[in-house]
Amino acid sequence: MTAKRFFLEIGTGNDLHGGDYTKAAVRAVEDALHHSSLTLFRSLGIDPNSMQVEATIGVQQPDKVDQAAVKRVFPYGQVAVSVVKGGLDVPDEIGRDPTVIASVAVIVRLDPALLR
Repeated sequence: MTAKRFFLEIGTGNDLHGGDYTKAAVRAVEDALHHSSLTLFRSLGIDPNSMQVEATIGVQQPDKVDQAAVKRVFPYGQVAVSVVKGGLDVPDEIGRDPTVIASVAVIVRLDPALLR
């Protein structure tokens, strides 16, 4: 059976100095995870590694995000990370130290058969 979407969480993160897109992306994922507590797994005796996790991250320069580093933030599941153009760069007055803002949507999918 096809996995169904059970959870959606949103997060934002930034790197105030240094223009580090990976740091901002990691912080966005951590923000989303800190808003969530998936007690469903423990309550129903489901292995949390059975969940499919999709993280879509928006930043102005997607090619500057280390997707493997972002993936390591997730404690469980089969994780897929994609990075798209989005987020926001806020330039400083002299143009050398932008603030990078990332946004993320984290979707968790489960096979409904696991809930029986």
